[in-house]
Amino acid sequence: MGALSPWHIILIAIVALLLFGPNKLPELGRGFGKMFREFKDATNGNGSNSSADDQPTTTRKEINPEVSNSESNK
Repeated sequence: MGALSPWHIILIAIVALLLFGPNKLPELGRGFGKMFREFKDATNGNGSNSSADDQPTTTRKEINPEVSNSESNK
């Protein structure tokens, strides 16, 4: 079996567009990209036990510290 020619790629793109629609294709592309990235990291040993969506927790700053301090004294 040979490599995919440009006509094969165009045909696959048209079929995907007809099946999923233009609004769903970007979501699918992001999902596949994330899946391949996680697979590559896992095979290279760069992956960690936490998922890529985990963000470091940050402390929340009070906008008006005088109000929060006076409320805590009640």
